Amino acid sequence: MNDKVFTKPIKKQFEFDEEVAAVFDDMLERSVPFYKESQKITEFFALKNLKDGSILYDLGSSTASLLLNISRQLECKANLVGLDNSEAMLEQARKKAHALGAKLQLENADILTYEYEKADVFVSNYTLQFIRPLVREELIKKIASALNKEGVFIFSEKVISHNAKLNKDLIECYYDFKKEQGYSEYEIMQKREALENVLVPYSEEENIQMAKNCGFSHCEVVFRWANFATFIAIK
Repeated sequence: MNDKVFTKPIKKQFEFDEEVAAVFDDMLERSVPFYKESQKITEFFALKNLKDGSILYDLGSSTASLLLNISRQLECKANLVGLDNSEAMLEQARKKAHALGAKLQLENADILTYEYEKADVFVSNYTLQFIRPLVREELIKKIASALNKEGVFIFSEKVISHNAKLNKDLIECYYDFKKEQGYSEYEIMQKREALENVLVPYSEEENIQMAKNCGFSHCEVVFRWANFATFIAIK
């Protein structure tokens, strides 16, 4: 289904409700530059670090597209766990998993308070940016402590630049991309307003420093397009 969420006036801040869940896969592909490519890199590193008995947690798993792609390629007996606090998203995910016969563990959960078992892989796709900065570091510490030694945390985030002109140009570059995907100026403006104070991005450097401060030995960018980046942090 095509994303038409912001073709009409918004009456609330952005949230992952039934309306968004129904068009979420289309929204991602048309709103995130090179989304499929960044997901392929995420899948590659996830699969490299999974073995029999491993656990992978996908934080903010939405409609489970990533988990389904990983499950198709999985050659070991690993447990794929998707956590999301939107029942509408989980409903879409369960339908997809059932249709494809995929064995996924999908839970309605708060990723900040969830009791994680020891895992080899954590994934987070554009989820951290929706978590208030004050508690974001606490979550990263929790992820690091739950990972086995040399386990990985692969996360994608919208990023900012602390150079004012460059940051403005990066946003303009991104809006040009969205127009090419068929979004109107009005839809772009509406979504920007809906996300105001809901999505709080860090810079590339701040994300890397946060990972290192919270227990990871290494963190770097493995994919970037303008103001979108995919990071890998190693325990």
